[in-house]
Amino acid sequence: MRIGLIGTGRIGTFHAETLIGLPAVTRVVLHDALARQAHELAVKLGADHAPGLDRLLDSGLDGVVIAAPTAAHADLVRAAAGAGLPVFCEKPIAGTLGETRTLLGELDNAGVPLQVGFQRRFDAGYTALRDAVASGELGWIHTIRACTADPAPPPAGYLPASGGIFRDCAVHDFDSVRWVTGREIVEVSATGSNRGEAYFTEAGDVDTAATVLTLDDGTLVTCTATRYNGAGYDVRMEVAGSGGTLATGLDPRAPLRFTEGGPRLGPVAHDGFLSRFRDAYVAELTAFTEVVAGHRPSPCTGDDALAALLVAEAADLSCRTGRPVRVEEAGR
Repeated sequence: MRIGLIGTGRIGTFHAETLIGLPAVTRVVLHDALARQAHELAVKLGADHAPGLDRLLDSGLDGVVIAAPTAAHADLVRAAAGAGLPVFCEKPIAGTLGETRTLLGELDNAGVPLQVGFQRRFDAGYTALRDAVASGELGWIHTIRACTADPAPPPAGYLPASGGIFRDCAVHDFDSVRWVTGREIVEVSATGSNRGEAYFTEAGDVDTAATVLTLDDGTLVTCTATRYNGAGYDVRMEVAGSGGTLATGLDPRAPLRFTEGGPRLGPVAHDGFLSRFRDAYVAELTAFTEVVAGHRPSPCTGDDALAALLVAEAADLSCRTGRPVRVEEAGR
């Protein structure tokens, strides 16, 4: 199987290393707008390099992985689909809600599968939560608590194109809630604050946010997100039901200490998403090779990405207006 990879930054480099190690992949072709960067990585990894996008798409590929900067995603997805190639794309697939809907319509017409990069769906802990909910092991679910906490803020230049904390950061929790529960999110109430760098306020963003979600069966969910978690990278979810409670994210490197006198769970906390979700990223791309081979449908479709984005849109509107927002309202 021949896979093209577009984007050789931090996550792209990791994806390239992963693809080369997958048994199903026989050839990896790298491309980046920074041609020298892609060429140097190709030499280092023993991969091929395509200096132009057209040359990449004409190089006999079976599928394409997109890990380029966000602003380029939609055009790159469109180009790969136009070449008839299955596509894996890191989220978001497009910059706005309208652009996302337009792109999904084009993909339907092209008839090629799209897998979107919500890697938590491939994490063993989140999978165990989903299985416990589906089996009824926890009884009926009444409360879910989720958090995403970055250890340090992104640079100021990242914010204007990020979409804000709800679309860039909390959207992973929104997708995870839908996936773990199998329910739809119908209403959102969100708030945010800025106590860190002034550039968050200047960009119209917040550095810390809290969101209450109501699911279509009445289950309540709290999601918190921050850019300033000095203890380390912290991503967790707790599902509480009438028959029990189950949590994920409390592994030996979770950045927590306890007032009861016990030590932090581990001596070295996670420093970022690649540390916390390394195995999930590998499983995610393994799944994509199965999609490319026609052995399974996409495990995270464009419609899934759109559903999570709609919740993020509702959260942003709620935060700005100070009122609860129905998800259907955000989609109008």
